[in-house]
Amino acid sequence: MNERDEYALVIPAYNEAATIRKVVLAALRHLGRVIVVDDGSSDGTSEQVSDLPVTLLHHPENLGKAASLFNGMQTALQLGAKGVVTMDADGQHDPADIPRLLMAADAHPDRLVIGSRLWNREVIPIARYRANRFANFWIAWASGQTVEDSQSGFRVYPAQLFRHCRFKPSRERSFVFESEIIIEAARHGFLCAFVPVQTTYPENARLSHFRPVKDIARITRMVAWRLFIRGFFLPGLWRSLSRNQSLKLGKY
Repeated sequence: MNERDEYALVIPAYNEAATIRKVVLAALRHLGRVIVVDDGSSDGTSEQVSDLPVTLLHHPENLGKAASLFNGMQTALQLGAKGVVTMDADGQHDPADIPRLLMAADAHPDRLVIGSRLWNREVIPIARYRANRFANFWIAWASGQTVEDSQSGFRVYPAQLFRHCRFKPSRERSFVFESEIIIEAARHGFLCAFVPVQTTYPENARLSHFRPVKDIARITRMVAWRLFIRGFFLPGLWRSLSRNQSLKLGKY
């Protein structure tokens, strides 16, 4: 089994007909197993990739990004993947960066590898940039490590992480999942490694489903509860500020 088949890519998609085909075609150049999760789309998203060599999952109604990721990940693990790559369907992630993330994952199999976008702040909408930076501080504290980009959906999850972490995704907490899994992974010894990646926002892409105020508020509530039940986890705050826990892998 070569690297193309050792990993599986999960792409959650909700009303992504304008961009999904281009994203999948580019991803197939780097990975042989691609799982598209159509989360109750009404714009013909599935039809755009139905003729491509992908595993296509359908939700009869919109369940949210968390459920799409979770269900896609479970399918990837059932296929025997040693790691699960995730990326968004709106074209903001460049599939050409997949090999760099996989190199980092192979070199650090005990790390959650995240494609970091915030280094290139000029291309990121200002409200989203500020919301991400705000979330980074709290998630870094709760996970006890420096966090460069807590909201990036471009990641590689080691399969063994899912043997330790348990989640119950819900539509209301759709964008909380990717933040919570950083904290939960760190609690079980899986810290983050960050690889700088390119980010673009195609003109034909639909408006982001991420709502900076409401979703960051939900993420902050989740983090506050986790800090509360751990007595505010002051060692985590210290480690998050010491910059010696996470890995920045710019060489890949």
